[in-house]
Amino acid sequence: MRKPELAAAVADQTGITRDKASEVITAFTDQISAAAARGEDTTLIGFGTFNIRSRDARDGRNPQTGATIRIPASKTVGFKAGKALKDAIR
Repeated sequence: MRKPELAAAVADQTGITRDKASEVITAFTDQISAAAARGEDTTLIGFGTFNIRSRDARDGRNPQTGATIRIPASKTVGFKAGKALKDAIR
């Protein structure tokens, strides 16, 4: 499902316009992104938790040349599904 399809589904379920639903979805994703940028977790009870995960520096290989390269440490966003979401997909 892409954002326009999600906005249409939210609009149909709530009775708001598709444009307003799209604005709500954008505001939602912006707030999760802002919290992640601050290093904060975002927990939606029953749905799941977005959290920051650290990756240590490591050695890797260039697939074209086979040369060893150093991959620097980095941060990424992880998601852990909540119980209600897990139960919904079983």
